[in-house]
Amino acid sequence: MVKTNNYKITPLLDNVLIKPLEAESKTPSGIVLPESAKEKPQIGQVMAVGPGGTDDKGNPVKMQVKVGQKVMYKKWGGNEVKMGTEEWLLVEQKDILAIVE
Repeated sequence: MVKTNNYKITPLLDNVLIKPLEAESKTPSGIVLPESAKEKPQIGQVMAVGPGGTDDKGNPVKMQVKVGQKVMYKKWGGNEVKMGTEEWLLVEQKDILAIVE
C-alpha cells in the first residue's frame, strides 16, 4: 500500500506499482541530452505489490518481487498512475523482466 494525497493505493492480484527511475541526462561520452531526447526509463523501484494471482489452470502464482527492489520492466508495459506530481506505473508481474542489483 502506498499513500498519496488523499488516496491509498494497494495493487490487486499480481499487479506491481513501480516508481520509474530518472532517465540518463548524459550519454556515456558526456553529451547532455534535452528532455525530448531522453528515452523512457525501463528500470524502477517497486513501491507496492499485490498478493498474487492465479494461472490459467487456477493454480496460485507467487509474487517474485518485493517492495524496495529495483526492477527492469517492458518498455511499453503497464498503465501510468499519477502519484502527486510524478507518473508511476502499475504493471502485471509478467511484464517485469528482471530484478536489478
